[in-house]
Amino acid sequence: MNTRKTRAFSFEFFPPKGDQGTDRLRDTIRHLAALKPQYVSVTFGAGGSTRDGTYQTARHIQKTTDLQVVPHLSCLGVSREALQETLERYRDLGVRRIVALRGDKPRGGHGGPPGPFKYANELVSFIRQFGGFSITVGCYPEFHPESPDPQSCMKNFARKVRAGADEAITQYFFSNEAYYTFVDNVHRLGVDVPIVAGLMPITDYQQIARFSTFCGADIPLWIRKRMEAFANDPASQKAFGIEIATRQAEDLLRQGAPGIHFYTLNKAEATLRIWKNLGLFPALKELAPVQASVS
Repeated sequence: MNTRKTRAFSFEFFPPKGDQGTDRLRDTIRHLAALKPQYVSVTFGAGGSTRDGTYQTARHIQKTTDLQVVPHLSCLGVSREALQETLERYRDLGVRRIVALRGDKPRGGHGGPPGPFKYANELVSFIRQFGGFSITVGCYPEFHPESPDPQSCMKNFARKVRAGADEAITQYFFSNEAYYTFVDNVHRLGVDVPIVAGLMPITDYQQIARFSTFCGADIPLWIRKRMEAFANDPASQKAFGIEIATRQAEDLLRQGAPGIHFYTLNKAEATLRIWKNLGLFPALKELAPVQASVS
């Protein structure tokens, strides 16, 4: 099966900090643009902390590449007027898709006024009424850490879809069975939009373990044990993480997932290696080597 023709692939970036981060992201974009993803997304910090950085990063990608850029937009701590202004700026930039999220609460609880919207479905409705954008939302196969129970989490997701979402991207996961079960369950609730699988290659185990504790993504014990055994061998940790992600992606595509969204952490190497492992871009070997700064 030629998965490149039947599946959609996308990459996530975050607004860089400082000159070194900016240079690394630009080098990463240069390498990953050759893979011709359906789009690339740009994250939005907790409480709107990267609002201008998100716009500037999206603008740079839109102006300097042929990539379709899809900014994240969250509603916590953001006024209705600010949301409308942001949508107008993106429309003028030529953006045609938005990732609509409630957003993370700032750590420590300091994020300014709460804003008019508390939930992502309200933001989806607002963007739908504004018009002119396709809307992608997030979902949690292993359930949002703030949800009181799985059923509530799935119903919240269904509300976002009914409010006007066109597509969903999952939080990253390491158990494909969690994804398959989640998709089956929300289909029973009437959700019929594509649910793209989010994958996070483990290239730095300690970093991903911290992220996972915060967002509720489970790292299975067998992966933890193997990663801990490689504690003094970062190269082996990275190789094992890429192997896991490759196997996940192979199975997801084989089982009919509509696409894969790679959480890149602004680095190119892991995505490039997984892409080559999957046979999605045989000419990858002809690309210039990835520099150490993006590994």
